[in-house]
Amino acid sequence: MPGIENKELKSAAKVLRAITHPLRLQILDYIAKNEPVNVTSIYKALNLEQSVTSSHLGILRQDGFLITNREGKKIYYSVDTKRIEHVLNSIKSYFLE
Repeated sequence: MPGIENKELKSAAKVLRAITHPLRLQILDYIAKNEPVNVTSIYKALNLEQSVTSSHLGILRQDGFLITNREGKKIYYSVDTKRIEHVLNSIKSYFLE
């Protein structure tokens, strides 16, 4: 594709994979409705294993979709709505140009 660098495409694909996975969408939805929440409340509410939940939270954190706040040994998660809006607006502008 002209005008788009391979590195940019790989980065965009990684971000889209992070937020289009069905389980990660469920996790984001749960967090958005109940924030701030810790991993225990997430995996119990969604009936998941702790390790699976932590793995998906790590991906969402790495790609900037979650805001974390540590209180002692617990980490509380909130959705970074500005990041999600930015990604959605980027997709819209690409396809509407």
